[in-house]
Amino acid sequence: MICAKALRCTARRTMIGLAISMALTGAVAAQDTQTPETYGIVPPPVCTNNKGEVVHYVESSRGRPGMAAGMARRDERGKPVVVRSNYQSAPPIFQGFIDRHECAHHQTGDVDRPHPPRNGPEHLMNESVSDCIAILRLRDEDGYDDAKVGLVTAALRAEMAKIGFPEISISSRISNIENCFQKLGSPRDFINRILQRRGLLQP
Repeated sequence: MICAKALRCTARRTMIGLAISMALTGAVAAQDTQTPETYGIVPPPVCTNNKGEVVHYVESSRGRPGMAAGMARRDERGKPVVVRSNYQSAPPIFQGFIDRHECAHHQTGDVDRPHPPRNGPEHLMNESVSDCIAILRLRDEDGYDDAKVGLVTAALRAEMAKIGFPEISISSRISNIENCFQKLGSPRDFINRILQRRGLLQP
C-alpha cells in the first residue's frame, strides 16, 4: 500500500513538475507529411467535487495547438469545471486519463485550496495523488488491466521524453502510477483518506 510518506518521497525525489494536463500531445502520423493524427473526443466521466457539486466538462480549442490539455478550476460563475482543450490530439485512452486526473483535483479539494508553488513538493504531491486517483478509477470503473495501464504509461514516457524530462523523473512518475494501480484500495477510500488528512472530509 502506498502511504502518504511514500508519495511525499516520490515527490521530493523526482521534482517532476509536470501535470498530466501538459503531458499529452498528438501523435505524428506519416513521417513524410508530418500531419498530426486526430481522434474522436470521448464522453467525459462523472465527476463530483468534495463539496458534492457536480463538475461540468467544457470543450475548448484554446491552448497550444496539437496538445491535449485539461484544467480543473471554477468558472466565472463559481461553478466547478474541467476545461478540455484540443482533446482531438490525444488517443481516447489518454483523454480518459486526463479527465480523471483533472477530476481528482476537484475530488480532493485542490481547486479550492491555495495553489502551492509550481514544482514545489506540495504541488508535486497533488499531482501524484491525482495520478493515483485517475488510474484507480480507470481500474475499478473501466476495467483497465495491466495491458491498458501499459499503454497509458508508455504514452506518458514518450511525451515526457519528448518534452525533455530526465529518465529518473519519467520512471519515478510511472512507478507511482503502477504502484497505485497494483496496491491501493478503492478510489473512494483513497480520496477520503486525502480529504481526512486535509481536514476536508464531509461528515
